[in-house]
Amino acid sequence: MKNKYRILKIAITVILLGFLLSFSLKRFGSQKITDNKISVKMNEKTPVYFIDENDIKDIVHKENPSRNVGDLDIPALEMKINSLPAVDSANVYLNLNGKLNLDIKQRVPVFRLNKDGKDFYVDEKGIEFPISRSYSHPCMLVTGNVQPDEYQKLAELVEKIDKDDFSKKYFIGISKYKDDYNLLTSEGNYKVEIGDLDNIEFKVKGFKAFIEKYMVYQDPQKYNMISVKYQNQIVTTLNPNFKGNDSILMAGNKELAKVPTPVAKKPEAANKLAETKKAVKTSSKPKESKKNKIATKPKETQKKTEKKPAPKAKAKVKIE
Repeated sequence: MKNKYRILKIAITVILLGFLLSFSLKRFGSQKITDNKISVKMNEKTPVYFIDENDIKDIVHKENPSRNVGDLDIPALEMKINSLPAVDSANVYLNLNGKLNLDIKQRVPVFRLNKDGKDFYVDEKGIEFPISRSYSHPCMLVTGNVQPDEYQKLAELVEKIDKDDFSKKYFIGISKYKDDYNLLTSEGNYKVEIGDLDNIEFKVKGFKAFIEKYMVYQDPQKYNMISVKYQNQIVTTLNPNFKGNDSILMAGNKELAKVPTPVAKKPEAANKLAETKKAVKTSSKPKESKKNKIATKPKETQKKTEKKPAPKAKAKVKIE
């Protein structure tokens, strides 16, 4: 009897709860989603303004024309907001009082890439998204044929530059020429060649030491390029348009002129030398010289015995 009473009690409780829930859902579903009941929160650390609260509210009203809570498809609305290029993630949910909450995180550009005549942003994850007509985010400008698999390493380089006061002061842009990256500087017309994107901290430290120990005493217009891509050395390229470099460049050209240029032997001369060597070898054969001496002896004997009449004999001579 006790078990039956418990089962009956549970069944009645479930029926009452279901009735109250259905009644509340009908009442809750008929409520209108007004602008006052829509809460939009932007959760990114760095403030960006690619989309604002009004843009999100417009999307909510388009997805739910009746504006009734019961007609709102929350998963479809969440998917719609996540599909926006400037949105990193979105979370949509309803409170019991009928208030619609939207927690949105926008993409924060790390650098702006100009590639093949097109401009777009790249975030810290290496994901590219288009620029906005209404908002431009201040960030590093990168130019050149940068490949998508280099986006993340390039984003790490830009973040390191932004965090370091020295680098942030000197470097204002990045360019890629062929396979080498160059940092564009705010002082002078020179660029800093870093090569690939590996060992960035070591390369920046080398450039910093060069600036502090040597460059502070020089005119920044003196150089075209300062290369730190080689290990344990810094290579500089002088600016030919800088007047102070005229004497240095002239001296360098004179030193290059003194260096003798190696002359390659012509193949015809080499062949002639080879032929003369062969001729010398063939002419100095001992066998042929002996035979020639032996062959000339009968002629001498003939001269001595010309007075005596004798029958003429033919000499047999072999020439090999």
